[in-house]
Amino acid sequence: MMLRNETWMVALDALWANKVRAFLTTLGVVIGSACIVLVVTVALSGRRYIIQQIEGVGSNLVYARLDIDPNRPIMLQDELSIADMNAAEAGIPGVVAVAGTRGDSATVDVGSYERNVSLVGVTEQFQQIRNLLILQGRFLDGEDVASRSRVCLITKQLATFAFPFIDPIGKSLRVGELSFTVIGVFRERVETFGLSEIQDYSVLIPFPLMKYYLGDSSLEMLYVQANSPENVIPVTHELDALLRSRHPTRARYSVQNLSSILNAARSIALALTIILLVIGFIALLVSGIGIMNIMLVTVQERTREIGIRKAIGARHQEILYQFLLEAFLISGFGSVLGILIAAVIPVLARPWLPANVSVPVPWQSVVLAFLVSCSVGVFFGYLPAERAAQLQPTESLRYE
Repeated sequence: MMLRNETWMVALDALWANKVRAFLTTLGVVIGSACIVLVVTVALSGRRYIIQQIEGVGSNLVYARLDIDPNRPIMLQDELSIADMNAAEAGIPGVVAVAGTRGDSATVDVGSYERNVSLVGVTEQFQQIRNLLILQGRFLDGEDVASRSRVCLITKQLATFAFPFIDPIGKSLRVGELSFTVIGVFRERVETFGLSEIQDYSVLIPFPLMKYYLGDSSLEMLYVQANSPENVIPVTHELDALLRSRHPTRARYSVQNLSSILNAARSIALALTIILLVIGFIALLVSGIGIMNIMLVTVQERTREIGIRKAIGARHQEILYQFLLEAFLISGFGSVLGILIAAVIPVLARPWLPANVSVPVPWQSVVLAFLVSCSVGVFFGYLPAERAAQLQPTESLRYE
């Protein structure tokens, strides 16, 4: 125990005697370990954020539409229908909700102004399927759809345009040839930037009323929600088979889900994580080479000291442990400092991040950075330590 304590004291005294050199040597370890922590943190947080955004469009979502062939006329029997939607809900295992939509363009009259809007007829479970947020009022219910009530929901942007500074709930809104009573204001939980049926200026009405605008009651989009992520693929195949069985063979339907997008997001996140981790490991490799060079210089400078220690009884193992301990202390201190810096950066960056983005530092990244940094220090410090331990006392004492 006394020998171990002496080894620690000698190692600490040696580093303190050359504290500027030791600190400069640790900078590489600081950068490398901070890179590893930040890379893992950003990769996991980014992956989680991307997946949350995709799932925010609609969790466990399967959707179908008719593939339109410009060279072949569309027959009424080919169109998706409410009957298809009801058959999917009743006949496909693992389905918890279904919805249908049909969209068209229309104009909204506000005093002497007109504005083009996206008019969308929806069924009652559309809110659940698409995770819509109701900001004011309520969503359509079964009675609204069954009785073809002239009620509507509007986006927040349209509410601001049509009813500035007043509560839009209960007010009348003229959309094309029909007037509707506004029962709710909504927005998408996750912005789709106009890539879905919901635009910035949209009006949702009971689906049966779309017949007044379009002349038929076919569906443009059929949504099905599976009860779990594991059932998304089976439900996709079941829905495709169901539509083929209910329609003529000439009809072609595009039945898709968000799994491919989620898998692509995960693959991209994994690739970026690997690339950035390689950069972090390169930084640690460079810092390890720096540790080895500094330790070789240190051994050269302390040759006479090593000879004196060996002459008074220090063994090969004690000299080896002393220089390995110095390398470990350099890399360990650098890794701890780098981890602390990496943990502070997300906190400082928090005010500039979106409100729904959190960047917690995972413990896995901290453990990985510390273990890798210390391992690099010991690995590259072994050669100088072994060289110091192999010096002969007589040759060492004659040095200088």
